[in-house]
Amino acid sequence: MAKKMVKKSKSPRKKKQSPIILGMKIFFVCILLFIFSIALISKKLFEEPSGISTNYEQEFIHELAENAVIIEAKYHVRPSVMMAQAILESNWGKSELAQREKNYYGIKGENPSSYTTKEFEEDEWIEISAQFRSYDSLLESMEDYAKLLNNGTGWDGELYKEVIEAPNYIESAEALQTAGYATDPDYPEKVISLIETYELYKYDHDTIEQESKSE
Repeated sequence: MAKKMVKKSKSPRKKKQSPIILGMKIFFVCILLFIFSIALISKKLFEEPSGISTNYEQEFIHELAENAVIIEAKYHVRPSVMMAQAILESNWGKSELAQREKNYYGIKGENPSSYTTKEFEEDEWIEISAQFRSYDSLLESMEDYAKLLNNGTGWDGELYKEVIEAPNYIESAEALQTAGYATDPDYPEKVISLIETYELYKYDHDTIEQESKSE
């Protein structure tokens, strides 16, 4: 018996895409990827402002607070001001001086190394080279700062008396300016802003006492 021949149906040939259409598709895919990347970057910038991350800030504040409690009991220095100054002077512990010398308050002293710093003189900012004290830890730096406020300088032992005895953090920050701790004319405002932004006042005795009375 003769075998019946079965015709194979020819599969339709795929039409070749026009190079122009293919190029347009690739172009649109690239545009979509670009828009998606921009959206991700914008979201990240919105959630994490430029500078130090929120988590880092919280950890640094926590470390400062632990030391501030110890130092306040011994030297009676207001924790909120002490913490705000450390943040401001060391740029959240990221300055070269803080990283290399554990100096978080910009306290000058003998040191083989010199560092460039900015000071406000005659209504303008200038750069100078100066020597700063070196410490072994954040706690040691904070304690030396507290000693400075308590003991003053060689020419005035009560130079920072008002900083310690001020009834609140605002007057304490303003007393720093009066005593000449920093040359920055906006120094008190910067210290106060940090205290209020990060609620550092909650570590002060007067705030703690007020909260305990209201409970």
